[in-house]
Amino acid sequence: MGERSDRFHVQVSVAEHGVDVRAIGEVDIATVGVLRSALWSAPARPVLRLDLSGVRLLSAAGVRAIFAAHLRIRAQGGELMLVDPDPVVTRVLRVTGLHRVIPMVESAGRPTPSQPLVLAA
Repeated sequence: MGERSDRFHVQVSVAEHGVDVRAIGEVDIATVGVLRSALWSAPARPVLRLDLSGVRLLSAAGVRAIFAAHLRIRAQGGELMLVDPDPVVTRVLRVTGLHRVIPMVESAGRPTPSQPLVLAA
């Protein structure tokens, strides 16, 4: 299931104790729906890791989608973690204060995800 686009796509990998969502491209008003859909449709697990290393642009719409996903995951007893954000994206997360609410981590030592699923704008 899924499509690819040059602007943005998402890969979702589900493991027993966590979900890895890897976003690649630009998250803006035109593509945020794909990110939101991937975050909302991810199965409930203790941890959802959102890999932002491939995101070149994060708009206000993307920030809102990530924060809403954080609230939803926390309400289900889980935790959202932002993994390896690009320096430009890190700046956006710091300016908006999102880095104080959602932990940012490096991917070193992370288990290899399984069952890839690709969604795209």
